[in-house]
Amino acid sequence: MTPTDVVPIGAIERRILVVRGHKVILDADLAALYGVTTSRLNEQVKRNADRFPGDFMFELTDEETANLRSQIAISSAGYGGRRHAVKVFTEHGAVMAASVLNSPRAVEISVFVVRAFVRLREALAARKDLARKLDELEHKVGEHDQAIREIVAAIRELMAPPAKGKARPLGFRPDPEPK
Repeated sequence: MTPTDVVPIGAIERRILVVRGHKVILDADLAALYGVTTSRLNEQVKRNADRFPGDFMFELTDEETANLRSQIAISSAGYGGRRHAVKVFTEHGAVMAASVLNSPRAVEISVFVVRAFVRLREALAARKDLARKLDELEHKVGEHDQAIREIVAAIRELMAPPAKGKARPLGFRPDPEPK
């Protein structure tokens, strides 16, 4: 059985969240993927703190944790759940965590974790490209709208009855005979 059979990339992607503008994965989710307990993961992170700068891993505030609890059902600290702040890992932090755990599964799964982060980054880039194309289309439609307004105004002008005043008689009128 390969790691993709055990943990498909889609399952990893669903565990990636955006916190403080960074795509991150919770310590508990990362530990589960790497086949270790959350406490073991956090213990190794603590022992190797110099390998985890703020852009690799950070702790959530109480407000962020409460927000996540309400959204994705993190266990409550009051009911035997977490007693320490939740740590989150960026793509680089997840790879570093695999290296400090030094287990074959962690090293193997870290490749798929990185691929999941990359797929999300590509999806975000595709969305930005689509948004840019929509903006261009909207601009073009705006230009066409002005041209259509001018055409409609010209048609209305042609449809308007002639101005009242001295109307020229229709038909052929011979010049009066010279006297």
